[in-house]
Amino acid sequence: MTGRQDGRRPTAAVVICAYTEDRWADTLAAVGSVRAQSYPASEVLLVVDHRPALLDRLSEEYGRTAGLRVLANAGPPGLSAGRNTGIAASSGEIVAFLDDDAVAERDWLRHLAAAYADPRVMAVGGRTEPVWASGRRPGWFPAEFDWVVGCTYRGLPHGTARVRNVLGGNASYRRTALAATGGFAPGIGRDGGPRPLGCEETELCIRLSRARPDAVLLIDDRAVVHHRVPPERERFAYFRARTYAEGLSKARLTRRVGTGSGLRSERAYVTRVLPAALARAARDALLARPDGAARAGAVVTGLAMATAGYVRERATA
Repeated sequence: MTGRQDGRRPTAAVVICAYTEDRWADTLAAVGSVRAQSYPASEVLLVVDHRPALLDRLSEEYGRTAGLRVLANAGPPGLSAGRNTGIAASSGEIVAFLDDDAVAERDWLRHLAAAYADPRVMAVGGRTEPVWASGRRPGWFPAEFDWVVGCTYRGLPHGTARVRNVLGGNASYRRTALAATGGFAPGIGRDGGPRPLGCEETELCIRLSRARPDAVLLIDDRAVVHHRVPPERERFAYFRARTYAEGLSKARLTRRVGTGSGLRSERAYVTRVLPAALARAARDALLARPDGAARAGAVVTGLAMATAGYVRERATA
């Protein structure tokens, strides 16, 4: 990538959104990993999503911690409003987001911030690795579907590369870019309901690129976080539910931004990434390797469920 470099890394605020006491230990670990960064955050904002008991507990835990604030989500329930609360309360030149059940490597923020030396860069994401509760990836679970558990999936580019959108739980944005777009849109993504929806960061990035046609959006896979996958998300039932919900989310997204932008990356995923995944799984099945047939079935099921969710949501528009 080329472009004028101003040689200065910006101040960086980090926002962590929390919503359940079930992740208490994870949330403390997430905060601890941010406070241990080699490139220190200018501030850490811990936003609690309409859970008074959790808000009180975290306020007691961190009430006297310099550079860290615990806030209540000032908008409707859900991740988008929680993130917007963190954006509004922060003052960093960039705003980075980390999931409450993820731990950032020590140089995570340094790698994210470095890219902003190029003034065209408006968003930078990193690589998210799964930490399976069982200790290993389920044999049937295709790496091409790691987005199901909020992680970087096989098929994304390696190194530092331009992308349509960054992934939500390991991402950063220039403050001026967030101001130009008005932040995350309510009604997209996790909203406190039972369905595991998504796409809030995709919608934001598409609006950002439209508002700033010269904008550069990157992923840098040196900016690594480790995301815990709980036992219930290792199960095939969650895989089916999450892929179906992704179809619903993509339909909602395309109503807002059109199918051209909304499905540009997904077309390449369906026509290139998934056929390669199916071919690998089928080969393993033919060679009698463990879990090949199950993995092939998961690829077909994941695509079918996402398609069903998309078609249903579009039909109800």
